[in-house]
Amino acid sequence: MAQHIVGYGSHLQLQPHTSPTFFSTTLSPSYSTFFPSLSSPPSSISILRSSPSSIPLNHEEPRLQNHDHLSFLNLQPICSEDHFDRVLAEAQLQQHALLVVWVANWCRKCIYLKPKLEKLAADYYPRLQFYSVDVNAVSHKLIARAGVTKMPTIQLWKDSKKQAEVIGGNKAYLVINEVQEMIQNEFTMTSQLSPITMRVAI
Repeated sequence: MAQHIVGYGSHLQLQPHTSPTFFSTTLSPSYSTFFPSLSSPPSSISILRSSPSSIPLNHEEPRLQNHDHLSFLNLQPICSEDHFDRVLAEAQLQQHALLVVWVANWCRKCIYLKPKLEKLAADYYPRLQFYSVDVNAVSHKLIARAGVTKMPTIQLWKDSKKQAEVIGGNKAYLVINEVQEMIQNEFTMTSQLSPITMRVAI
């Protein structure tokens, strides 16, 4: 039996629909935000408003996974300032840039942006590594050191220095566009500097 989705703010409920051949949807404006990759409503869904402490952050090891024929790459978590320093040192040794996403478990925009950043991480893998830092799980010293004041903040680091950043105050697709532009600028600069580095080495 088809289902009828009725929206009440952030709470969606399913009700039986009289016609078995199509979906009839009455959706809140936030539907496309909660389900950006679905072209039609799922058969069973219930979304409840969560308290900040109940919103989970993904701390699994990075892995590629298939979702609707798209590849996603989990953001690699950084859990301390020492860990952050090790990540920077390794990237500097390999002469690679890295992207650090600063999030908080009470930040709704962080939650909406996360799957889009995971898709972006897969698109740029392995040229660029993506990491996430939960500001509630690290010291304030590290947050101040990175100059993070708002969440989400997406920073590009290279040679153990912050090169650029995007503060995710806009809609998710606009933030992703800004992040892509930031990454492409870095790749363009790297490609321009590489011949000079080679000549000096010779």
